[in-house]
Amino acid sequence: MSLFQYDFMIRALIGALITGAAAPAIGIYLVQRRLSLIGDGLGHVALTGVGVGLLTNQSPVLMAVLAAAVGAVVIELVRERGRTSGDIALSMLFYGGISGGVVLVNLSDAQSNRSLVTYLFGSPLTTSRQDLTVMLVLGAIVLGVAVLLRPWLFAVCHDEEYARVSGLPVRALNLVLAITTAVTVTVAMRAVGLLLVSALMVVPVATAQQITRGFKVTMLAAVVLGLLASGGGVWLSTRIDTGPGATVVLLAIAGFFAVTVGVAVVRAVRRRTGAQPQSENGYRYAYVDK
Repeated sequence: MSLFQYDFMIRALIGALITGAAAPAIGIYLVQRRLSLIGDGLGHVALTGVGVGLLTNQSPVLMAVLAAAVGAVVIELVRERGRTSGDIALSMLFYGGISGGVVLVNLSDAQSNRSLVTYLFGSPLTTSRQDLTVMLVLGAIVLGVAVLLRPWLFAVCHDEEYARVSGLPVRALNLVLAITTAVTVTVAMRAVGLLLVSALMVVPVATAQQITRGFKVTMLAAVVLGLLASGGGVWLSTRIDTGPGATVVLLAIAGFFAVTVGVAVVRAVRRRTGAQPQSENGYRYAYVDK
């Protein structure tokens, strides 16, 4: 008997697939800008929003979106002005966000420990119809921004000074990217959890970089890998009775190492046969938006 005959499993799978598509689509821009860990920082800030929502009987998802968006804007403005290093700003997000979130969640109700674990590590099996609707809407927005604004976001992420000289609204695009990242974090909250979302934003991209060259192709490959990891992780977790969120991330990491080994073997064979690989650098794609 397949567990996917139940509505809650179908909702869990759809929610995971939404996350698997949205996270790498926006994560590729973060990898390009060497801001791979920003998802972690915003995840911690989003936990504060969850705590506020639980404490005030408001929607935790909505409050998480608002909190993460404010945090994203603050970190982007701090980075732009250069008044302090990015590391210090990220540390403030990490520690202040998670500390405030834990305190607020603990103050909310008697089920605080269960609520905290659910939001930190994900609980796709508890996704309701309302949660799924919110995820669909937010996921569509993230994918729309990632795809429709790709030429301009790529230009800003690749060379911000050149983009500014070219007349692009660099600050506005940076803020759009920051807020979209915050939305992505909250989309992934149910599927993989706030502590693991950054992995799904980065690992599929890092895997795709090893086998593709153009930016557009790398984005598409990363989304496909994210979908495979998310869908496969949910299915595998039902078979071996493990946490879906953690299983999704471990599957994505296993895929990364499998591709790494495969690429290394192919290069070794090419060296022995005297053939030259098309690219010895997995990051060469970053210079071509195609």
